[in-house]
Amino acid sequence: MTDEVLRLEGVTFRRNGKEILHGIDLVVRRGEHWALLGPNGAGKSTILGFCGAQEHPSTGTVDVLERRLGRVDMQELRRHIGHVNPRHPIRMPLSPTEVALTGFTGTIDRAIRWSPTDVERDRAAELIDMVGLGSRPDLLWPTMSQGERGRSLIARALAPDPALLLLDEPTTGLDVAAREQLLETIDLLFRTHGDLASVLVTHHLEELPESTTHAMVIADGRVVAAGPAAVTITSEVISEAFRHPIDVARDEGRWSARTRRRAVV
Repeated sequence: MTDEVLRLEGVTFRRNGKEILHGIDLVVRRGEHWALLGPNGAGKSTILGFCGAQEHPSTGTVDVLERRLGRVDMQELRRHIGHVNPRHPIRMPLSPTEVALTGFTGTIDRAIRWSPTDVERDRAAELIDMVGLGSRPDLLWPTMSQGERGRSLIARALAPDPALLLLDEPTTGLDVAAREQLLETIDLLFRTHGDLASVLVTHHLEELPESTTHAMVIADGRVVAAGPAAVTITSEVISEAFRHPIDVARDEGRWSARTRRRAVV
């Protein structure tokens, strides 16, 4: 059994006749937590679509959980991948536990003519406790804060015990306090689920959890740099990717970025 969870080799992707990804290589192993960084339009969401078995590449190969896209039932494969998307379009007034239970059915809302087992109910309740919402049974999706929704969606993604977790800009729309609470939840999750691998997409360094181990920085559909986070998320690499002079700093495991100050003459 390999420790590889995800492998992209020579991946390109064309849309409307235009190539928007050019030869992407990426290997994610168990226990690694990758950040996918780059400016808007760089191709991050397209790459995440391959990781989540949502899309086929135009050329190259994508192996997810040791199964190659194009040779596998994509819908079945997606059941083994947790996906956190803050734009998840729930329509029903679900409680946090009910949101978590939809992770077992892979549906957006409560599945029709489906009843969870006692084991599934216990699992959902355990996950809701883990993300800090167990004491809030009164919460319902329409009135939840964005942070509460994000934590509910993390519980949903973990319900089927996936080997791979994808986080698509999970702190979108959060204020500073809610962002920090969500990042603390993600860090706790990775400490308690040692074999879980993850890929997190963002274009803000401040939104990276401390548990980030690796990073891929892309721009214009090409890899600028990839590898261990400490040597990849640098001022030089980020400045090149965003085409702007940026100073990157790291303090107590968290990154920040600001425009490089010009020397005063």
